[in-house]
Amino acid sequence: MSELDWYLQINLKARHLRLLVTIDTYRNLTQVADVTHVTVPAVSKSLAELERGLGLTLFSRTAQGVLPTPYGECLIRHARSILSVLHQARDELKALSSGTEGKVHVGMLPASASVLLPHALSILKQRSPGTNVMVSEGTTSSLLPELWQGHLDLVVGRLPPPDTLGSFEEKELLEEPVMLMTGRHHPLARKKTLTWADLRSYPWILPPLGSILRDPLERALEAHEVPLTNNYIETLSIHVARAHLQVSDFIAVMSGIPANDPTHPFHVLPLSLPRLLRPTGVLWNRNRGLTPSARLMVSCLEEAAEQLTMGHEPGSGR
Repeated sequence: MSELDWYLQINLKARHLRLLVTIDTYRNLTQVADVTHVTVPAVSKSLAELERGLGLTLFSRTAQGVLPTPYGECLIRHARSILSVLHQARDELKALSSGTEGKVHVGMLPASASVLLPHALSILKQRSPGTNVMVSEGTTSSLLPELWQGHLDLVVGRLPPPDTLGSFEEKELLEEPVMLMTGRHHPLARKKTLTWADLRSYPWILPPLGSILRDPLERALEAHEVPLTNNYIETLSIHVARAHLQVSDFIAVMSGIPANDPTHPFHVLPLSLPRLLRPTGVLWNRNRGLTPSARLMVSCLEEAAEQLTMGHEPGSGR
């Protein structure tokens, strides 16, 4: 066994990992000493002992503070991952000792999971009131790194292209067609017959540039000779889109809202779009596996998706 192997397997402690992450966060030993309630010499000594044990220089002292070397960046990345796993273990142990059944950290893509996830949460709470959930909204680019690092157990929403999955496992749950929608007061909602040309003069609520829907949507509209006007709003917020449709003559591209649902004051334009996106589903990190609570959440998502597909109200029974 080499000296490096011996130190990593025998002598490396959680306090070393916390020290690395804290130094990387602040890049200033005085601040590190303040937040850890020790002296600057004590911080320097601990770092020197760690570098000596590994036989590697982890940080460089510069005029801008202490900056990680490539060795430091490597170890810090793994330190954050290991500490995240330890925190998850702590949470599970606390849940078991307190009689609750665990906690699930779920990332939600709001534009595509705003119907499925609430129904699944309702089923979860009926099955297991002691299983608690923290939901964080975000984009694919913000949530997938959190999932990879272990800060999230699951990500629910429109599945990304297969070539971006890497170490993620996926389960398809629900086909939600993309629809063109307006408020019920919209002039197009009152037309008995509608053609693509009728859309040309109206403003749009669009997904932002770079989002997974924007490019295929633009291509589909171009195929029908519907150029986008310069009058538009860009948002991924389903709440903003719904609210604006009710008070404007905008057209929005939405999914997951039943066309005949009386609780939503929207009108679905009878124009068929091709399949622009992959189904809604759930992702997790296959290298970490799923906790019992996360497995239960996946099961509830599957049941909610099945009931939505069958037209039942999720959680109300068959």
